[in-house]
Formats: sequence, structure tokens, C-alpha cells
Amino acid sequence: MQDSLRYLQPQVVAQLANMELRARLVVEGFITGLHKSPYHGFSVEFTEHRPYMPGDEIKHIDWKAYGKTDRYYIKEFEEETNLKSYIILDASSSMEYGSPGQLKKIEYASYVAAALGYLMVEQRDAVGLTIYDEQVRAMLPPRAAKLYLQQVLRELENLKTGNKTGTAAALHQVAERIKRRGLVVVLSDLFDNPQEVVTALKHFRHKGNEVIVMQILDPMERSFAFGTDAIFRDLETKEELLTQPWHIQKAYRESMHEFLEFYKRECRENAIDYVLLDTATPFDKALFEYLNKRKRIH
Repeated sequence: MQDSLRYLQPQVVAQLANMELRARLVVEGFITGLHKSPYHGFSVEFTEHRPYMPGDEIKHIDWKAYGKTDRYYIKEFEEETNLKSYIILDASSSMEYGSPGQLKKIEYASYVAAALGYLMVEQRDAVGLTIYDEQVRAMLPPRAAKLYLQQVLRELENLKTGNKTGTAAALHQVAERIKRRGLVVVLSDLFDNPQEVVTALKHFRHKGNEVIVMQILDPMERSFAFGTDAIFRDLETKEELLTQPWHIQKAYRESMHEFLEFYKRECRENAIDYVLLDTATPFDKALFEYLNKRKRIH
């Protein structure tokens, strides 16, 4: 069990050979971890069953499953389980950042996206992938085939950061292109005008989509715990600033707190699930949030 749980750790996953292996082992580690705290008692039925609910027809109970588990499960049909999921990944220049000892944000985000895609297809859900910077760079529509997942994983394997951030504009583009309602998962540091980003997220909700926002930051972006004089370089504008971090640390942390609280509050008020991840966070948190959302949708 402990060997499987290793693959929830970002630094371990980064050493694996390719994106498919990363995705598979993260998901396997996650399922192992569901039986341990803090997710004890949370069950996931991948492709065949869901728990019996009052009102379900008794003829659909799987009695073999009952014999093995002493619990009632309903066999699901394809149309019951299929969900269209749209993973939207920020590949702007700011996602290139990684403090010493940590993955770059773009790497971490790509591993989360790969694991989510793998998990979605295992559940017979359709998965699509959109990559953007200032505008949409690639958009693969949702499909449920395992062979199609290979194409999604190849896109993630070859992912490179691009131009400046244009999260709000890109999200509006994607919202207009989505023709069938589904689950939208946004992976980004959200370093754009917060009010404009929230307006774009509300665009998805206005069109009837469920939305999960996973804000991905580096631990140092949250703490600003730099210990010596430093030159800070904007990855998008290339502007440089020499400063003594401890002089501005308090003001920075207050500004960061306000920035994050704004997104938390606005997402909550607009029925959008918000998850804050940093690049040291084990991957099970992201996968659990997705499964929890999926259960509520169904």
C-alpha cells in the first residue's frame, strides 16, 4: 500500500518515464489512499455500479455484488454514467515558475490533468482538453475512448508554456465553443484580473455547466519566504526588480490573502467549486475534489 501511495507525491511522479505511466500510477495510488484517512469510507465505483438509492428499480440490483459486499449496488447503463468533462489548462508564461526543489506549476498542472483524464475515462466519462495562454492554443473535444485518451496525454507530454496570461479572454472563448453541458475543470494560477476571470467562470455556469477551479501556485508564491536579497523577474513582461524580500513580506502576504479570498468568496457565491493547490500538494486532493463533484452531479 505504501508503495502505491508514493505516487501521490509530485516529486516522485516527476521521475516517471512518461505521462501515461504518471497518470495510471497517480490514480492507482489515489484509489489505495481512499481507504485511509481523510477519505475513509468514501467509495468509488469505476465503471459498473453505484449504491442503491430509494426509488431505484429493484430489478437493477446486482445480487452478485451484494453477495460479495453485503451492500446493494445498482448496475449502471452507459447513458447513466457518461459525463462530458472539459479540462482547461493554463500554459501561459507565469505557469513556468518553480521555486528551488519544487515542480514548475505547468508540470504539476499537466500531471493533475493527466490523472483526471485517466480517471474520467476509467469511469466511461468523456474527457476533453483545452490549452491556452493569451488565447486558445489547442482544443480537443470530449470523448470517452481509451485510445483518444492517448492523444490527450500526448498533448500534455509535449506541453510548453507560451505567451502572456489571457485567462479571462480564453475562458470566454471556450465557453462559447462548448455546445453540450458538462463538467468544466480549470487548472491555472489565475494571475489575471480577478474580476474578469470570475465573470468568465460565470459564463460557464450561465450555460449550465458545472465548474471546478483548481488554482495552482508555488509554495513561495504563497509565503514569499525568500531569505536574502533577490532579483524578481516577471516571466511574462521580463521586467526585473531588485528587493529585500523581508521588507515587503508582510504586505505581500496580505495582498496574496486578499487575492485568494476573493476567488474563494466569488466561487462560493456562484456555485463554483474552488480548490487551492500548491505544487507540493499530493495529487489525491485534486482527484478527490473531482470525484466528490461527480457524485453530486449524478
